[in-house]
Amino acid sequence: MHKLARHVRFSINPFLSEENEGFNSFASKPAGEGLSIFLELSVEVIGEVEPATGFIVNVADIDNSVREFAVPVFVERIRQDFGRARHIGFFAVAELLKSVWSKLADKFGPAQLSKLSLKLNPFRKMAMNSKDLEMVYFSEKFEFAAMHKLWNDDFSEKQNLDVFGKCANPTGHGHNYIVEVTIKMPASENSFHISDFERIVDNELIKLVDHKNLNADVDHFSRTNPTVENIAAFAWNTLVGKFGQAVLHCVTVWETDKTYSSYYGQSKGG
Repeated sequence: MHKLARHVRFSINPFLSEENEGFNSFASKPAGEGLSIFLELSVEVIGEVEPATGFIVNVADIDNSVREFAVPVFVERIRQDFGRARHIGFFAVAELLKSVWSKLADKFGPAQLSKLSLKLNPFRKMAMNSKDLEMVYFSEKFEFAAMHKLWNDDFSEKQNLDVFGKCANPTGHGHNYIVEVTIKMPASENSFHISDFERIVDNELIKLVDHKNLNADVDHFSRTNPTVENIAAFAWNTLVGKFGQAVLHCVTVWETDKTYSSYYGQSKGG
């Protein structure tokens, strides 16, 4: 069984009666005009590869289906509500995503639609998957700067340098970390506010680690090597159970743009 994902980008001007289709689907198509709303819908399908083509689904067919059946759902709602000066809230967006799922579910032949993810901005996304369409997943990225040293006192100096290399530098070294926190909740839930979510992550995690020497300033890492794997697990254990009706699903930490680790722990209440 294979999995295939495709990002489809489009822009919507709420106040124009017709969209400029444009010719650059890498940027967005429809292209938008002036100050428009940019969205990116990621479509993930699973299925068997067709021997004659090597495809699960031709990505051009995914593009065409999204622009024919999904984009109009967003265009209609955005123009309708913006034209009446009405806010489109978090769970209204979740309902839009669910509506788009119903439009696309049967459009990919024998392949099964497994996940839809809507990028709300470069650092936030909302997703649904085929395992439970009543749940919505929300992810947001945060940043913090910190220094650490990787060292095991049970190793000799040579062993430490052999295993950890430059990361065993005696005075430490720094990273600009990115952490993505993903929570899940019923799509019918209506008490979630992004600002509350951000405040919890900031108070419970970011303030503990930002501009800190992880080995010296964070008690947990005085006895645990602050590898990216262990930082992800620490972030999970720090945040789990803190989001009310929403359940922590995953924490991903990027140490560099080439290295990251994701941690799925045991959720409290889910």
